[in-house]
Amino acid sequence: MSEQVIRVEGLTVRYGARLAVDGVGFAVERGQVFALLGRNGAGKSSLIRCLAGLRRPDAGTTSLLGLDAWRDRARAMRRVGIVPEDPDAPPTVPVARLIDFCARVDGSWDAAAVRGRLDGLGIDARVAFGDLSKGQKKLVSLALALGHAPELVVLDDPTLGLDVAMRRALYEEIVVELADRGATVLVASHDLTGIEGIADRIGVLKQGRLIADAPLEELKSRHAHAAALEEIFLSITAGHEEVA
Repeated sequence: MSEQVIRVEGLTVRYGARLAVDGVGFAVERGQVFALLGRNGAGKSSLIRCLAGLRRPDAGTTSLLGLDAWRDRARAMRRVGIVPEDPDAPPTVPVARLIDFCARVDGSWDAAAVRGRLDGLGIDARVAFGDLSKGQKKLVSLALALGHAPELVVLDDPTLGLDVAMRRALYEEIVVELADRGATVLVASHDLTGIEGIADRIGVLKQGRLIADAPLEELKSRHAHAAALEEIFLSITAGHEEVA
């Protein structure tokens, strides 16, 4: 029987009178790459914040590896790597010191692997975090998140600010590597072209509701007229199709 690494049930998030996430539910099985798609304001970041244990849901639950993301956040994060939409670190601190700090905090953290990954991406660890480009900050944040070989990786718009070469590095060298070694990936993204090459399943959010949740190949079969994922996404959101 497959293991559900992520389970979301009846998730509701409100900001005052505004309903950002409306009763969303889905599950992600071990080893899957699940892509969460939606236009700006669809509720992706609010959902990710709940998965990261950074916001308590107004209703419903989010669990990671069988642990409640809010109540058991400390235990869950030992097995989860999260890359936020806007990576943040002290701007004057060199990347090398960030690596050393993480290694001191977590004895299972592989500093050499992180340095090797950053070298491969062409990022100089001697540079202060604040002097990096937006795309470089995202890649540093990703490399740090992978330092403890997490079982689950959650990526919030990982290619935002990355050029074509960096996007290729992320998808081909990082996300595929994670899938190959059995890790589970949830990625919220606007980059439909890149997502199409790596995702097993697709979820589509519209105005806080999950209006599609199906294997990518099933969606392609249902939308045989569409040449690419972007066309499928536009068809689903325009017609508000329910797919489960």
